[in-house]
Amino acid sequence: MLENIDHIGVAVKDLEEALKVYRDCLGLEMAGVEEVAEQKVKVAFLPVGDSEIELLQSTDPQGPVARFIESRGEGIQHIAFRVQNLEEKLAELKAKGVRLIDEKPRYGAGGARIAFLHPKSTGGVLVELCER
Repeated sequence: MLENIDHIGVAVKDLEEALKVYRDCLGLEMAGVEEVAEQKVKVAFLPVGDSEIELLQSTDPQGPVARFIESRGEGIQHIAFRVQNLEEKLAELKAKGVRLIDEKPRYGAGGARIAFLHPKSTGGVLVELCER
Protein backbone atom coordinates (compact mmCIF):
# COMPACT_ATOMS: atom_id res chain seq x y z
CA MET A 1 0.00 0.00 0.00
CA LEU A 2 3.03 2.29 0.01
CA GLU A 3 3.30 3.88 -3.42
CA ASN A 4 6.74 5.48 -3.29
CA ILE A 5 8.97 7.72 -1.24
CA ASP A 6 7.17 11.04 -1.25
CA HIS A 7 9.98 12.99 0.39
CA ILE A 8 12.87 12.93 2.81
CA GLY A 9 12.83 15.58 5.52
CA VAL A 10 16.21 17.03 6.43
CA ALA A 11 16.48 19.13 9.60
CA VAL A 12 18.74 22.17 9.16
CA LYS A 13 19.71 25.06 11.40
CA ASP A 14 19.83 27.60 8.58
CA LEU A 15 17.80 27.18 5.41
CA GLU A 16 19.92 29.59 3.35
CA GLU A 17 23.14 27.78 4.31
CA ALA A 18 21.60 24.40 3.47
CA LEU A 19 20.42 25.71 0.11
CA LYS A 20 24.03 26.56 -0.76
CA VAL A 21 24.71 22.83 -0.73
CA TYR A 22 21.51 21.36 -2.18
CA ARG A 23 20.77 24.06 -4.75
CA ASP A 24 24.10 25.71 -5.53
CA CYS A 25 26.46 22.70 -5.25
CA LEU A 26 24.21 19.72 -6.07
CA GLY A 27 22.18 21.62 -8.67
CA LEU A 28 18.71 20.86 -7.33
CA GLU A 29 16.01 23.32 -8.36
CA MET A 30 14.01 24.83 -5.51
CA ALA A 31 10.27 24.49 -6.10
CA GLY A 32 9.30 26.85 -3.29
CA VAL A 33 9.35 27.69 0.39
CA GLU A 34 6.46 27.45 2.82
CA GLU A 35 5.95 28.03 6.52
CA VAL A 36 3.87 25.40 8.35
CA ALA A 37 2.83 27.12 11.58
CA GLU A 38 1.31 23.99 13.14
CA GLN A 39 4.63 22.14 12.85
CA LYS A 40 6.73 25.24 13.63
CA VAL A 41 8.87 24.94 10.51
CA LYS A 42 9.88 26.73 7.36
CA VAL A 43 10.23 24.23 4.50
CA ALA A 44 12.13 24.46 1.22
CA PHE A 45 11.06 21.95 -1.45
CA LEU A 46 13.66 20.46 -3.80
CA PRO A 47 12.24 17.90 -6.28
CA VAL A 48 14.34 14.88 -7.20
CA GLY A 49 12.63 12.60 -9.73
CA ASP A 50 9.25 11.55 -8.30
CA SER A 51 10.31 12.54 -4.77
CA GLU A 52 11.48 15.64 -2.93
CA ILE A 53 14.03 16.70 -0.40
CA GLU A 54 12.37 18.92 2.19
CA LEU A 55 14.77 21.13 4.10
CA LEU A 56 13.20 21.89 7.48
CA GLN A 57 14.23 24.92 9.55
CA SER A 58 12.55 25.40 12.91
CA THR A 59 10.65 28.65 13.48
CA ASP A 60 10.46 28.00 17.24
CA PRO A 61 13.30 26.96 19.59
CA GLN A 62 10.87 24.52 21.25
CA GLY A 63 9.55 23.08 17.98
CA PRO A 64 10.07 19.44 16.99
CA VAL A 65 12.79 20.20 14.43
CA ALA A 66 14.71 22.37 16.90
CA ARG A 67 14.50 19.59 19.51
CA PHE A 68 15.65 17.05 16.92
CA ILE A 69 18.70 19.16 16.01
CA GLU A 70 19.48 19.74 19.69
CA SER A 71 19.50 16.00 20.44
CA ARG A 72 20.84 14.54 17.16
CA GLY A 73 22.26 17.38 15.12
CA GLU A 74 21.33 18.33 11.58
CA GLY A 75 20.42 15.57 9.17
CA ILE A 76 17.63 13.29 8.02
CA GLN A 77 14.69 13.85 10.36
CA HIS A 78 12.05 11.69 8.66
CA ILE A 79 11.14 9.70 5.59
CA ALA A 80 7.69 10.06 4.04
CA PHE A 81 5.86 7.41 2.05
CA ARG A 82 2.95 8.24 -0.25
CA VAL A 83 -0.29 6.32 0.33
CA GLN A 84 -3.70 6.39 -1.37
CA ASN A 85 -6.05 6.12 1.62
CA LEU A 86 -4.42 7.52 4.73
CA GLU A 87 -7.25 6.71 7.16
CA GLU A 88 -7.36 3.10 5.96
CA LYS A 89 -3.59 2.73 6.26
CA LEU A 90 -3.57 4.18 9.79
CA ALA A 91 -6.34 1.80 10.88
CA GLU A 92 -4.46 -1.15 9.37
CA LEU A 93 -1.21 -0.21 11.09
CA LYS A 94 -2.91 0.39 14.43
CA ALA A 95 -4.55 -3.05 14.19
CA LYS A 96 -1.08 -4.52 13.63
CA GLY A 97 0.17 -2.87 16.84
CA VAL A 98 2.13 -0.03 15.26
CA ARG A 99 2.38 2.97 17.59
CA LEU A 100 0.97 6.08 15.92
CA ILE A 101 1.86 9.67 16.70
CA ASP A 102 -1.16 10.83 14.70
CA GLU A 103 -4.28 8.69 14.90
CA LYS A 104 -6.04 11.06 12.51
CA PRO A 105 -4.56 12.83 9.47
CA ARG A 106 -3.57 16.47 9.66
CA TYR A 107 -2.40 18.91 7.02
CA GLY A 108 1.29 19.38 6.33
CA ALA A 109 3.44 21.25 3.84
CA GLY A 110 2.13 21.56 0.30
CA GLY A 111 -1.44 20.87 1.47
CA ALA A 112 -0.79 17.14 1.86
CA ARG A 113 -2.66 15.11 4.44
CA ILE A 114 -0.10 13.51 6.72
CA ALA A 115 0.31 11.32 9.79
CA PHE A 116 3.42 10.21 11.66
CA LEU A 117 4.33 6.77 12.99
CA HIS A 118 6.31 6.60 16.22
CA PRO A 119 10.01 5.73 15.80
CA LYS A 120 9.68 3.07 18.51
CA SER A 121 7.57 1.07 16.04
CA THR A 122 9.72 1.70 12.98
CA GLY A 123 13.25 0.81 14.00
CA GLY A 124 14.12 4.29 15.27
CA VAL A 125 13.04 6.13 12.11
CA LEU A 126 10.33 8.81 12.17
CA VAL A 127 8.01 7.73 9.35
CA GLU A 128 5.42 10.01 7.78
CA LEU A 129 2.55 8.76 5.65
CA CYS A 130 1.49 11.30 3.05
CA GLU A 131 -1.66 11.49 0.91
CA ARG A 132 -1.69 14.06 -1.87
